[in-house]
Amino acid sequence: MKKQLFYNLIFLGFIASVASAQVPEVPSVINFADMTLRLNEQARREIQADVNALYRSPNYFQIKLDRVNLYMPVVERVLVEYGVPADMKYLVIQESSLISDAVSTSNAVGFWQFKKGTAEEVFMRVDNEVDERKNIVSSTRGAAEYLKKHQRYLDNWAIALISYQMGLGGARGHFGDQYKGKRTMDIDRNSHWYLKKFLAHKVAFEGKLGQLVSNGDYLHEYAVKGPTTLAAVAKTLGVSENHLREQNKWATTGQIPADKVYTVCYIQKGAAPARPAIAAYEPKVESAYKPAAGASGQNTNAFPKVTGNTSKATQPGHVQVNGIQAVMASRSGDVELLSDQTDIKSRKLRRVNDLKRNEPIVGGTYYYTKRKKAKAAVAEHIVQQGESLWKIAQLYGIRLHSLKAKNRIYKDEDLRPGMVIKLQDYRSRNEAVKVVSPPSQQAPETSKPVQVAEVRSGTQRTNAESPAPVASVQNIEHVVQPGDTLYAISRKHGVSVDQLRVWNNIDANNLLKVGQKLIIKK
Repeated sequence: MKKQLFYNLIFLGFIASVASAQVPEVPSVINFADMTLRLNEQARREIQADVNALYRSPNYFQIKLDRVNLYMPVVERVLVEYGVPADMKYLVIQESSLISDAVSTSNAVGFWQFKKGTAEEVFMRVDNEVDERKNIVSSTRGAAEYLKKHQRYLDNWAIALISYQMGLGGARGHFGDQYKGKRTMDIDRNSHWYLKKFLAHKVAFEGKLGQLVSNGDYLHEYAVKGPTTLAAVAKTLGVSENHLREQNKWATTGQIPADKVYTVCYIQKGAAPARPAIAAYEPKVESAYKPAAGASGQNTNAFPKVTGNTSKATQPGHVQVNGIQAVMASRSGDVELLSDQTDIKSRKLRRVNDLKRNEPIVGGTYYYTKRKKAKAAVAEHIVQQGESLWKIAQLYGIRLHSLKAKNRIYKDEDLRPGMVIKLQDYRSRNEAVKVVSPPSQQAPETSKPVQVAEVRSGTQRTNAESPAPVASVQNIEHVVQPGDTLYAISRKHGVSVDQLRVWNNIDANNLLKVGQKLIIKK
């Protein structure tokens, strides 16, 4: 009886697995990247055979589907940020089945199957220490860059997709201009096999995306600027070093160098982290824009004011920062990269953003594409620890020379935390620069007068007269949890990252540790 029950359970499990992996039917018309692809019957049968093959083993399909649903939110987000149709995400399944260290017979490596030379052309680092082809974020950026470049010449996303396999020269030589600009294509027995294989993956997986990974796993991202190690990052995240090494095979030696920001991925159970619409880089990496402190000394998230379609922040003409046209840099490097991204001359970008000639741009940071204003929307700003004149100017969308002239301050060395900077009016020649107790310092007892420092001509003197009393400070304790970052903690408690660093003596190179207790002054 027990034996029969056992076989019945096996049979029912088999029926359930077959039902859950019901093979989708290939339609005669497929919409792809704002194009209409019309399949004749023979092409439809060819593609259906490939779809059937993908579903042949329910267990194997489920394993692959789990990888797809683990990585696909990252892939889709990066493609959209680069202006590549989200439909291109199925190509990574076709190329590597989302196996990070997959190697082809032609020695192409990684998620998107790049050869070393091609990877370096799209700004990926490949050497004995780092192989970004095995990094889901870096390699997807490279693939997006590669596809966009080909699309500029081919003006047809279906042919651009085929060029991923043939190369740009091969696609131009094979197809010429016959499909350039076309938004409708007929797919038949003579259509390129690579496109039909892609359509099979699209049909097979598009109805399965967005489902929970079967074991409840979620892929988390953590942006890191070295030098550091996976071992040190593992302690911060509360995961094992072996786990990080397995999920980040791009860091070949376990070292994370200091040449740029790298994304470390790790897997945790439970709900995916909440992210803003432009979560490409913002949640983890500090940029030129941080929450500003108002003249009252209370922290506010009012600046910079970002408006518009932030899902297309990396495309020009979609967002405004402080009412000025702006764009988010899609990657770090020379200003020429931003020039290519925006089709605006690098000379103009440097001028409107007050950038020095050789000053690099930072990926994930907003840069203005139109001239900034002579004054800000608010009257004053209280200087925070580590801020520069340029940083304040960018924060409020005010021209750097205007900011300097208004305050008669021309060097970053003359800034001090707590200094009240004018953003609208000019400070007269004999007017002192007011310095208040900055939010990053503990306020004195309310029963005692507060000393207010004044600055004249670069020298400091103390005015012992008593201004209005400062409110008392309440200390809050935050215990660091797995996945916590200074940015996330600052947003949660309505303070700045710089304040957290000062209050807790955290240097720029220090990493948080799970269980670490942080003091937040409210």
